[in-house]
Amino acid sequence: MPENHGAARILVVEDEASLARGIAFNLEIEGYSVDCIADGQEASDLLSAQGAQSKQGHDLVLLDVMLPNLDGFSVVRAARLAGNRTPILMLTAKGLPEDVVEGLEAGADDYLPKPFDLTVLLARVKSLLRRREWTKGPSIPGGGAIVSIGPNRVDFANFEVKRGDSLIRLTLLEAGLLRLLYEKRGSVVTKAEILEKVWNLHPDTETRAVDNFVVRLRKYLEADPSNPTILLTVRGTGYRMEAEPA
Repeated sequence: MPENHGAARILVVEDEASLARGIAFNLEIEGYSVDCIADGQEASDLLSAQGAQSKQGHDLVLLDVMLPNLDGFSVVRAARLAGNRTPILMLTAKGLPEDVVEGLEAGADDYLPKPFDLTVLLARVKSLLRRREWTKGPSIPGGGAIVSIGPNRVDFANFEVKRGDSLIRLTLLEAGLLRLLYEKRGSVVTKAEILEKVWNLHPDTETRAVDNFVVRLRKYLEADPSNPTILLTVRGTGYRMEAEPA
């Protein structure tokens, strides 16, 4: 019997018609609402137009890399630039480590190389939707959905960081990492724990993605990212958010 996912709405961007139909069919059996697009530029226009209006958009995007008119990496970058923070799972035959890094750096939240097993795809979809709800709340231990980190106000429900008059929109992975560090502020959070709890990867996975995301968070939070006082590196172990940031 299909699970009740609260009518989660998923956008499938795939130009191989038979694969798109198969993915959509199986997602619908699981209880999701599915829309399909076969063109990269069309997908980019739609996601960019939705921007930060998440209530009017999709809950998740399954995005191929090799698309007509505009590749998937460009689609992700344009969507993030427009303020669209919808979780994005990239589906592609390009599964080399550098491709995965490029996808994550572009703003994707997960990466599944083709060919993939249907059960793995469905598990990734469920995992991303769960992570989205965990990141958004309902509340943060020791605080609410909106918390103070140094001079910054972080709104986890809307994936936003406010610093003075500036507003920074977070992706799912950025918000998830920031939430984990905030919940364990004052304590060391290892890279293995981050990989497992935020990326949903095996803790022994070799990647510099965590370091790159920490650098990005420092740009959002720190007055001087090269000399951090809020998000510190614990050499050889991981990272620690100061319990009482300077």
